[in-house]
Amino acid sequence: MALSQQLLDILVDPLSRQPLTLVAGKDGKQRLRCAANGLHYRIDEPDIPVLLIDEAELEDGSSAKDLVTKLRAEMKTKP
Repeated sequence: MALSQQLLDILVDPLSRQPLTLVAGKDGKQRLRCAANGLHYRIDEPDIPVLLIDEAELEDGSSAKDLVTKLRAEMKTKP
C-alpha cells in the first residue's frame, strides 16, 4: 500500500513548512523529500511517515543532524 495522493498533498516538511515529494531511497524504500532543504524522511510500515526533524536523513542515508542544527540556527536569525 502506498501513501495516498490526498495525504501527500497536505504533508509538509516540519522544519521549512515546504511540500514533500515521494522519492525512492538508495535502499529501494520510499521516502519523503523536501526540495527546499534536501531532508529525507523515512516511511515506516504500514505507510506511516516519520516526520521527526531529529530523525531526518540526507539523500545518501546519513544523519542530517549537522544540517538540521544549521537550518534551525538560520531560522532563528530570520525576522
